[in-house]
Amino acid sequence: MNRKAYNEQGIFNRLVQPTVRRWCKSGLISAEQAQAIRPAFASGFYRPHLFVRIALFLFTGFAGLAASSLVFLFVNESLTVGNQAFELRLLPGCLIAGAGAYFLLEQLIRTHHLYRSGTDNALLYLALGYWLTALGLFYGIVFRQALDFDLLMARGLLALLLLPGWLLLLAAVVRYADPLVSVGAYGLYLVIIAVFTLQFSLGKALLPFVLMLAAAGSYQLVRRLTRRSDYLYYRTCLRIAKALSLGCFYLGGNYLVVREANAALNDLPTSIQISFAPLFYLFTAAIPLVYLTLGLRRADRIFLCTGLLTLAFSLYTYRFYRQLLPPEWALTLGGALLVLLAGGAMRYLRTPKHGLTAEPADRPDPELLNLESLALAHVAESGRQVPEPGFRFGGGSSGGGGAEGRY
Repeated sequence: MNRKAYNEQGIFNRLVQPTVRRWCKSGLISAEQAQAIRPAFASGFYRPHLFVRIALFLFTGFAGLAASSLVFLFVNESLTVGNQAFELRLLPGCLIAGAGAYFLLEQLIRTHHLYRSGTDNALLYLALGYWLTALGLFYGIVFRQALDFDLLMARGLLALLLLPGWLLLLAAVVRYADPLVSVGAYGLYLVIIAVFTLQFSLGKALLPFVLMLAAAGSYQLVRRLTRRSDYLYYRTCLRIAKALSLGCFYLGGNYLVVREANAALNDLPTSIQISFAPLFYLFTAAIPLVYLTLGLRRADRIFLCTGLLTLAFSLYTYRFYRQLLPPEWALTLGGALLVLLAGGAMRYLRTPKHGLTAEPADRPDPELLNLESLALAHVAESGRQVPEPGFRFGGGSSGGGGAEGRY
């Protein structure tokens, strides 16, 4: 069985179409070449307009919930477990409703060629929601009244109980490459790491460094996965994971986050100065600058945007503890400074310097395949002329011998 639910060639063709339009608009290829390329790279997916996708998502979600309520009624009536626990009465219905949403999702993708069209997203979220709910109900049945998070964490069981849910989300990412599910899987990954760390005596002190190491490890994994041949299938998920890794690495070392989280974990009424405070000062100030430098040197938009966001949060961190100006003055002066910097940078980079330019990027994403060679090969193939039978000299309209380029 193919582990991917969607057609990989269709996803590649779908990425070709906007590239061809951009090249045609920029004058890199002619309109005739673009017209020849588009039908050769048709995706075949059903992907309506954004508002139609939203309507389909809402309609499918409401219809799925209505159908699930009927399933719950039927299961409760047929099993006759009225005197048993509430969890035991809901568990079979959640399993059946999740399985129904999953099989309907697979059938619609195969027969109607859906690809993030709203309907398949809603069915995927319904299936995962019911199965995760069933997992929680199962834990409630097994542990009964002893389902206490503090007790489970002290015994080292909470991380193990969260692991099946993370594996379920990870399997959904591998098969469907859904961006929202990838966000949930990454968040649960960090929660498991944090819960596992906090069960030790030094866990609270080491938690920021462990989370930074976990984010760095996930970033290295993303870099390895981008070299795979099926990268385009998971491109959106990997980009999201890259941005989340960079953001979590910064937040793990941010002074404000560490200080306030330390107060919350130790049940302190107000936050106090933390250990290794100068080190977190350095992280808060240096990490955004490193991101910006790497983003400019590598022409990496994710690094650049993350660097700008983290720089803004570093300024907020400083202002949170040291207020030099009233908020309205700080916002006004900061906005004016940003406008001046943006205008100056656009004027300076009007002519390319240091590999940077203010002009819109006309080149395709370097992470994609070489679409230029594919386009030129297709145009050359379609423009190749086959000589007519009976090859003969002459026939030119003025002078013979091919005066018009024909023989």
